[in-house]
Amino acid sequence: MSRMVDSSPSVRRMAATVLQPGFVGTSPPDWVRRWVADGLGAVVLFARNVRDPEQVAALTAALRAERPDVLVAIDEEAGDVTRIESGHGSSRPGNLALGAVDDPELTRRVAHDLGLELAGVGVTVNYAPVADVNSNPDNPVIGVRAFGDDPHLVARHTAAWIRGLQDAGVAACAKHFPGHGDTNVDSHAAVPRIDADRIRLDAVELTPFRAAIAAGTRTIMTGHLLVPAIDPANLATLSRAVLVDLLRDRLGFTGAVITDGIEMRAVTRRFGLAGATVRALAAGVDAVCVGGEHADEETVRRLTDAIVDAVVTGQLPAQRLAEAAERIRQLADWSVRHRRPDGNGPGGNGSVPGGNGSDTLASAAAPPGPVRSAVGLAAARRALRIRAGTRLPLTRPAYVVEFAPAHNIAIGAETPWGIGQALATLRPGTLTVRLTERDLDASAGPSTAAGVPGRPVESLDTALLAARHHALVLVVRDLHRHRWMSVAVDRALAARPDAVVVEMGVPVRITGDVHLSTYGASWANSRAAAERLAGWQTPVARTGTPGPTGPGPTVPGPTVPGPTVLPGPTGPDPTADRSAADPQDPVVVAGG
Repeated sequence: MSRMVDSSPSVRRMAATVLQPGFVGTSPPDWVRRWVADGLGAVVLFARNVRDPEQVAALTAALRAERPDVLVAIDEEAGDVTRIESGHGSSRPGNLALGAVDDPELTRRVAHDLGLELAGVGVTVNYAPVADVNSNPDNPVIGVRAFGDDPHLVARHTAAWIRGLQDAGVAACAKHFPGHGDTNVDSHAAVPRIDADRIRLDAVELTPFRAAIAAGTRTIMTGHLLVPAIDPANLATLSRAVLVDLLRDRLGFTGAVITDGIEMRAVTRRFGLAGATVRALAAGVDAVCVGGEHADEETVRRLTDAIVDAVVTGQLPAQRLAEAAERIRQLADWSVRHRRPDGNGPGGNGSVPGGNGSDTLASAAAPPGPVRSAVGLAAARRALRIRAGTRLPLTRPAYVVEFAPAHNIAIGAETPWGIGQALATLRPGTLTVRLTERDLDASAGPSTAAGVPGRPVESLDTALLAARHHALVLVVRDLHRHRWMSVAVDRALAARPDAVVVEMGVPVRITGDVHLSTYGASWANSRAAAERLAGWQTPVARTGTPGPTGPGPTVPGPTVPGPTVLPGPTGPDPTADRSAADPQDPVVVAGG
């Protein structure tokens, strides 16, 4: 009997169906094409697979030429976590900015706008939205990716985001079940632990997932974390108590359950890649996401063999594998039914109601054009929160000091952030310097500016000296989590109390007489903050929905990384486009 099961083509095909690997390159390698033809359930796209919309569309078409119902997934949250716009930053704000506005209809529109772009290039599953309640301000991996720290706010925006995305024909994936918000550990590196009792879990962590299920989310992603109140022995990804007893039986979820990246240290440190894969499937997972680090055929073959062997030995019941494969086939059927012949999904022409109808996926390798996402920029403008002062707008060129923390692995080091370039476009003569903890640590010894061999890095004192004839803008990201950054900002404010502080992370610590909170570091957030600093006043559409208006300043490109001083342009670009009116002025909070 073992030999019959081992040699059964159906078992191997089911094993391939439940795998969702990544690969390297902007076109599918031969091995990916073969595996898709032989039943591979899905492939996952990352920034390394994206060059421009035509290329992505050609990539997905090549995959569907092998098998029309193959799922093409991507991890595109918008905001700080972007794959389709990793070269210059997302043209849409992320969840925390949308939560700050707290307009669920706007959230739905932003997600729908994104969904149309994804559908237009052939993506069928998006590993978003984050449904975690960021109740721990020291969380190193969720932060601005969450809608907020209030479970009911997170729930209503999670539901709105899912409806918007799926109305565009792209399956949503609420993550990271049963909730990754109340932890100060990153599961990419270690095991987070949620020490909450069942009453608290029910009232906080699970509330957004109930809303996601009610909104019809097609998939839910597991979190690699330990929740002792539910299962004191197993990570959620490997726990039947979490995935079956709670998610299926109690919450009533009938869609597909997908793992977070199975290669993450939290889950592989104990069981290895193959062991974690088999245990996850046995516990109730329907698809295993792999390929962030292990994007090769040998990994897929090894995991397929491990799944087949587990069926042979009885570690993984054949019925459980068949059930998982069937859920992935149902997801594929849903995607086929919701995919239009032109690839644009329901809604047709790629336009957003009330938008300008030209929101398209621009090249990830080049700066964005004049129009990216009308609704995205409008949302970022509405998210701005300003502590009132008398020094806005800036009346002279700025010297921008961007304090850069170590990058978050979920975000990706390749995605730029900051406001220097955007502000330089609107306020010519603006200069930017970027400083890291190492740059400010005298014990680190001499180093050089990124990309400038032999050039000493800028110290804070040097930056303050260089800024003496400029307006000073201090840009931070999660200031409250980085002591070195707080010390540097306090020193800078002591020397220059007229400095403006711009927080592009979670605004826990508000400092400075004039403080802007953007609630994220996407391109859209950067542009919105730069407009406010420069005094670029956007028209207000009191109907609450953005609409097209007249021309405005050009859309800038990314800030060059490293502590190199960046000169701004010498004048405005009259050809640029300002495509969306701002439905609401940024909120101005009295100082104090």
